[in-house]
Amino acid sequence: MAYSSYPRRAPRTWGRRRRSGFSLRWLPIVLFAGYFAYYYFSHQETVPLTGRHQLVDIDRRQEMALGIQSWRQIKSQSHIISSGHNADVIREVGKRIAKAASEQDPGFQWEFNLIDSDQLNAFCLPGGKVAFYAGILPIAKNADGVAIIMGHEVAHAIARHGAERMAHQKLMQFGTMAASMSMGDMGLGTRRAILGALGAGGQYGILLPFSRKHESEADYIGLMYAAKACFDPREAPRLWRRMEKATGASGRASEFASTHPAPETRIAQFKEWMPRAIEVYNQNCAR
Repeated sequence: MAYSSYPRRAPRTWGRRRRSGFSLRWLPIVLFAGYFAYYYFSHQETVPLTGRHQLVDIDRRQEMALGIQSWRQIKSQSHIISSGHNADVIREVGKRIAKAASEQDPGFQWEFNLIDSDQLNAFCLPGGKVAFYAGILPIAKNADGVAIIMGHEVAHAIARHGAERMAHQKLMQFGTMAASMSMGDMGLGTRRAILGALGAGGQYGILLPFSRKHESEADYIGLMYAAKACFDPREAPRLWRRMEKATGASGRASEFASTHPAPETRIAQFKEWMPRAIEVYNQNCAR
């Protein structure tokens, strides 16, 4: 019986190779990309006064409930100064800022408090609970300075920056999880290196830039609220010079690695926005 001199050819396995060409390890990434697109475009809102589109996935009522819950905890651990000149200033400035923000107010139950603490801090929680720490009053210096700070903090709450930050963090977690699932049988050292790089990229490429964007946006909106409430917007650059001097912020880490813009950046932005702020002031505060 004759045999061919050519070697026997192995059975074709092209079909299996083609199927394995798209490794299942990439499936989590593909699914995440699809989920990201759906999630991003189905949870869009518009920030008042700036018109920026933002990603928010929590209901207003839930957000306000979280704010009220946080305030109860903070209040139970703090000493509230309820009487005296400084407390009266905080309440009076707060009422005027709240009125200026009334067109964008989602139904906050406003409350303006002075906390007996040396901290250089102030905040406004979703729901309208505002706190000023006594330590920041010397930097505010006057009612106009208080209004600039108050407007900034109220703007954070009105613009839903906290909710937007939570949405970004959630996407980062999902993305990291998808990347981890796609690594298959990679070595532990390689996995750690890749996940570390992804974490750093998300921190410096997404979370920190958005944090600085939130601060600048709150500066702008807050400046307009202060001007509309008939406080002198020209106090804003002076306030931040005092803040820089008090905190030594000029010698801190670079803006790239910071959650806040550098003081010189903020001062320059205030000067850029000042013509509009003066216009708002003149429109609402004509004597």
